[in-house]
Amino acid sequence: MADKKADLAGPGIGNYEDIEKILPTDYEPLLNPKETQEAIKCVKDYIEDNLCKELNLIRVECPLIVDRESGVNDYLDRDGSRTPIEFHISNDHDKHPIDAQVVQAATKWKRMALKQFGMETGEGLYTDMRAVRKDYFLDHDHSSYVDQWDWEKVMVKEDRNLDFLKDIVQKIWKVIRGAGIHAQENFPKLKTDKYPDIPEELTFLHAEEILEMFPDLPRKQRETEILQKYPAVFIIGIGWVLEDGYPHEMRAADYDDWVTETIEKNGRLMHGLNGDILVWNPVTRRRHELTSMGIRVTPETLKQQLEITGQLDFLDFPYHKAIMNNDIPLSVGGGIGQSRTYMYLLRKAHLGECSVTVWPKILRDMCAEKKIYVLQ
Repeated sequence: MADKKADLAGPGIGNYEDIEKILPTDYEPLLNPKETQEAIKCVKDYIEDNLCKELNLIRVECPLIVDRESGVNDYLDRDGSRTPIEFHISNDHDKHPIDAQVVQAATKWKRMALKQFGMETGEGLYTDMRAVRKDYFLDHDHSSYVDQWDWEKVMVKEDRNLDFLKDIVQKIWKVIRGAGIHAQENFPKLKTDKYPDIPEELTFLHAEEILEMFPDLPRKQRETEILQKYPAVFIIGIGWVLEDGYPHEMRAADYDDWVTETIEKNGRLMHGLNGDILVWNPVTRRRHELTSMGIRVTPETLKQQLEITGQLDFLDFPYHKAIMNNDIPLSVGGGIGQSRTYMYLLRKAHLGECSVTVWPKILRDMCAEKKIYVLQ
């Protein structure tokens, strides 16, 4: 059980001795840095255009900083271990100050924005979200700089079910896979026998089902094992405590609905209207998360989840009050990692080949020895 607890501690492997062991030793980048930048634009344009078509979205601007008192910043999990960067804006000699935070994600802001932009049922938005997550361990696929396509869409109560969620997930996978094919058509060097094709099918499994298959393995190892059989999966039910007494992964209590009963199997109820798309990355030979998404909480499920996590004091924040008072619409939404997606589709070994951020010298040197050249 101790290993399973440690597996919930947050992203990253934890030390650079282990990183050195897992970085590929036979890596040859298929595109040089200049070609990579051109390919990134190719993929970005395709995904943004087709995401809008498939989900009926428009692009909007989103904040880099938010007022701490608004409650719209994302704490990423339920234990509060990953905290945002904060700073004080004295403003007019502290007569009208603001205590601000750098966003960790736009998850909550987007739902408020649906009302701000007058979105009707079936309409939605996406944004180029940029964030800073200072508590990550910096490895091959985690950085302090975060870029995502954050999207949110208005829905009705009758669609709060897994069939509706799965339909949206399938559309997103169609866009991601289509972007990979589009990139290969424009950059033929990406089409190589060294790596398998991007999977056409996405397999849906509940976290409880994966636990049943591998009851003695911690979460990340369960994901690794299931991806050997199904190289692209959507894991349902992230956040609810599973049969072994632990959630598959920690998930904050105030955006995704992970408490609703959704599946009955062998007389047992399973929970959760959310999940993650994971793929097998043939370059790193490791599990690779591309996106998280979910149907959002109602007043009832928000309160229930906050009770479970001991965070009922959050109900004093404007964002949470807006949900409780039904002042903002029911919605479904998620975040697609941009650099994560580029890394997967462009056959890269390190996130730093696709985005420019800070990395420790030990990691940059380690990568250079393996022909992995991170951007600076």
